[in-house]
Amino acid sequence: MSTANLVRIYLRNKPYLREALEGGIVNLSALSRVIQRDLQIKDYYAVKAAVRRHYQHMEKAREGIEERALAVLKGNKITLLDGISLLVSERELDIKNNVKIKLGDYFFYIIDGRIQLGKKQRDSVVRRHDNCSAIIVHSSEDIERVPGVMAFVTSLFAEYNINIIGLISCYTENIFVVSRSDTVRGYELVSEIVS
Repeated sequence: MSTANLVRIYLRNKPYLREALEGGIVNLSALSRVIQRDLQIKDYYAVKAAVRRHYQHMEKAREGIEERALAVLKGNKITLLDGISLLVSERELDIKNNVKIKLGDYFFYIIDGRIQLGKKQRDSVVRRHDNCSAIIVHSSEDIERVPGVMAFVTSLFAEYNINIIGLISCYTENIFVVSRSDTVRGYELVSEIVS
């Protein structure tokens, strides 16, 4: 395998290095020496050239994703639902007025947080997150055709230390479930993106 491919795989498997590269806070020469040592490659200059090419490619790709994502998200509408709960259940629950998704062995529900479950229902709940909010972004159909939009938004949430407890993205609706303590920051962040 070529040095360029080895370096690309090395960086792809270390997201913290990719983030440091994207932020421009890493010395490329020092990183190249670390990669050369870790991968036991003799030619330092080949490693450094591969790191530099990868960095330039990442920079270009990031700019393209950001531009396309912002163009798709501009002018989108946002709805905020507060006081909700996210449930993960091993069996289907009889709950009215909710969002229900079946994936694999589990049912996922977004419900009004005030709903009380019966004992039988509680026994099948694997995980319950209360005191949550749903930040809902209503997009145009373009979002289905433009790659990287959700990656862009979720990376911003991570950058601002906002944990996404649940995420549903289908057709034109994108639902980010966050804890109530992250609601204001999450809403402000999404508002800035769409305005």
